Amino acid sequence: MRLKSRKVAVPARTITVRAKPGNRSRALVSFAGRTEEAAIGRSGITARKREGDGATPIAAMRLIGGYVRHDRIIRPPTALPLRFTPEKLLWCDEPRHALYNRPVGAPFTPSHEKMRREDGLYDVCLVMDWNLRSRKRYGGSAIFFHLAKPGYLPTEGCVAVSLPSMKRLLRFMRRGTVVRVVR
Repeated sequence: MRLKSRKVAVPARTITVRAKPGNRSRALVSFAGRTEEAAIGRSGITARKREGDGATPIAAMRLIGGYVRHDRIIRPPTALPLRFTPEKLLWCDEPRHALYNRPVGAPFTPSHEKMRREDGLYDVCLVMDWNLRSRKRYGGSAIFFHLAKPGYLPTEGCVAVSLPSMKRLLRFMRRGTVVRVVR
């Protein structure tokens, strides 16, 4: 189900994610003259992303849309296409499967991520185009921009921010906004 857009700020063309010195699983997210704290992969950043390595890829990834748990969060204003997160939505992370790095519906036996998580990390979950267009097996899947755990604990390779930061960021996001991860 598509949601109506609300008034948003002038969209940012690029959001920069820079590794934070002294802590390989933390980063600073910069956009529109602001800087926010973020969590990144437990293994830091890498130019050679592989499935399961726990690293965030050094890359320029475009935002293509995302999901919101409407039962937990009121949809923040944004020009980015957001959908309600369906109850049975999963994301295939099994590199040998034909639907690798694609959304799938439950029931689904191969390895996958549950998109309606109990811990709230995907209450707002934005999809970046990492390894989507021409998928490379074992090239990494489910690189999302989502909500951070308390204390900004490391992710499995995603970029994660607090809910207040996400709400500020969403006002500047649209389809095609580039999330650039740099050293």
